[in-house]
Amino acid sequence: MGMGWVPALAARVRTRLTGVHVLPSPNIWQWPELYEVENRAQDSTGELWRVLRAKCDWSGLDVLDVGCGDGFHLPVFASDAASVTGVEPHPPLVARAKVRVRGTSNVRVLEGPAQRLPLPDASVDLVHARTAYFFGPGCEPGLVEADRVLRPGGTLAIIDLDGARPPYGPWLCADVPGYEPAAVERFFADQGFSRTSVDTVWRFQQRADLESVLRIEFSQAVADRAIAQTSGTEFPVAYRLHLRRKPTGLILP
Repeated sequence: MGMGWVPALAARVRTRLTGVHVLPSPNIWQWPELYEVENRAQDSTGELWRVLRAKCDWSGLDVLDVGCGDGFHLPVFASDAASVTGVEPHPPLVARAKVRVRGTSNVRVLEGPAQRLPLPDASVDLVHARTAYFFGPGCEPGLVEADRVLRPGGTLAIIDLDGARPPYGPWLCADVPGYEPAAVERFFADQGFSRTSVDTVWRFQQRADLESVLRIEFSQAVADRAIAQTSGTEFPVAYRLHLRRKPTGLILP
């Protein structure tokens, strides 16, 4: 995915000020209204939510959504969680998320990076991250932070796109030099995660929306290719759900 100079510059500035590198998300950082269209189109079958709940039901629990963006997923968790905290590093998105959940008493939104979560130790039961920060090798600091804020027995749930599955996977790999789906899989397996494959559909209300979303997700050449390969207003997308539970006691050798 292309990275415009504005979010890249913002990341460098924030690194100097905080000592923590913030990985820009040029799609939602630059086009939040269009990304809202994308969010509504993703998982039109509801399969991601169904599998996530089956694996780690959050009813009555305390949930943390890392890299929550403008808070699109927060209301879903809030409907039956005890509490929901969204953490997002980009201040404009923090502001949008707060507007979205205004009046929802069990939700709060905080500014912060995945590597330095603004929460106390052992304060949540589920850490959820969806296509945000945790992209394989290099995300170890965020994994350490997730374990810090999880209570014993809590779950870290990371949802990412499956780069090995067409059609989206080959588009992703073509646009991100050096991205190797097999290496990402090995990384999460070595870190003790289980993996569940989830198939769903991105479904748009109109063709123009589909084309516009592909153009914020990919460089011009790859977007043109994806648009040419896609007919109608929808296409299948494969995800990977990586899960790791925090031990409840000492693990002896």
